[in-house]
Amino acid sequence: MKRSSLLKKIFHSLKTHSKRNATGASEENTQDYYASQWSLMWKKLKKHRLARFSLLCLIVFYIIVLFANFIAPQDATEYDSDYANAPPMQLHFFDEEGNFHLRPFVYGIESTRHPETYRKVFVEDREVKYPVQFFTEGSEYKFLGLFPTNIHLFGVEDPGEIFILGTDGMGRDLFSRIVLGSQVSLSIPLVGVAISLIIGLIIGGISGYFGGWTDAIIQRIIEIFRSFPTLPLWMALSAAIPAGIEVVKMYFYIVIIISFIEWTGLARVVRGQFMSLKKEEFVLAAKIAGVSTGKIIRKHLMPGIMSYLVVSITLAIPGMILAETAMSFLGLGIRSPATSWGVLLQEAQQIENVALYPWKLIPLFFVIFSVLCFNFFGDGLRDASDPYKK
Repeated sequence: MKRSSLLKKIFHSLKTHSKRNATGASEENTQDYYASQWSLMWKKLKKHRLARFSLLCLIVFYIIVLFANFIAPQDATEYDSDYANAPPMQLHFFDEEGNFHLRPFVYGIESTRHPETYRKVFVEDREVKYPVQFFTEGSEYKFLGLFPTNIHLFGVEDPGEIFILGTDGMGRDLFSRIVLGSQVSLSIPLVGVAISLIIGLIIGGISGYFGGWTDAIIQRIIEIFRSFPTLPLWMALSAAIPAGIEVVKMYFYIVIIISFIEWTGLARVVRGQFMSLKKEEFVLAAKIAGVSTGKIIRKHLMPGIMSYLVVSITLAIPGMILAETAMSFLGLGIRSPATSWGVLLQEAQQIENVALYPWKLIPLFFVIFSVLCFNFFGDGLRDASDPYKK
């Protein structure tokens, strides 16, 4: 009797548990059935850990871009030739006596000559300490481009200096120039992709929707654009830019050059999606019902390709980051005294600089890391763009 009652209890508990699981699964399936495609994409994207981490890093990057003038302790044009090619300074929490300091500090630095090579080197002056202070006064700028101020995130009192990532050949703070350069290197791709998206949507949409001879002509034009070697095309377009123009105008020209080259890829993505969707039954029904071409594209085709378009845009941005960096590195893009990550890498063209001052390669790691973040995030979006695929 005891054994039979125990088996009945086990059977009853297993049956109840299976019903609960079935109910929970059915509720989840019902929610997924009624959810929008964007909701399903976000749900699947949250399970992609690398994409989530990359998205978080990109958010941090663009927060730095937004508050770059506040975060950078110096202006991009500030320099002191006495500190040319100074190495990164170390933050200390313990002094010479072993006492702990809650606020980090840096020692003063002084230059001397190497006894064998006679090259100027920098050493710490352990008798002078400069505590790192927050919200210090420095060079003036406009906060968010609106409010004039001179408050910076951190710094040290005069006559001290703080070079977290060292200095360049003119004695300019490399950390400040990297932070300020991110405004160009990370914003040009966004603006360039936006322009390329508009051109790609118009031309790719016309090519994919109408097909026939229209598609043939547009595709031959795209093939001609894509057949040009990239570097000579950059050089030709850059040579057309007048010398000595303002930084803002140069920024505008660089965006146009990159957009002029990169729109073909997005156009082909739009063309392929339009050619696939225009054969669907709901599009054919709209045509039979007499719906205009513009409304079919706007109401039926565009919503169907948005998820794939977002993925393509995310994967196109890294290419534009590398394009701007390469153009500025070769002297075809942004030029000093303006700064970008490509401009900062110009000093790394000389092997001697890389060998003697390896910290000048630090901007390269920011380029690599940002490109990887966009690629990983794009991969996560690509997987999530088909939310019904397991």
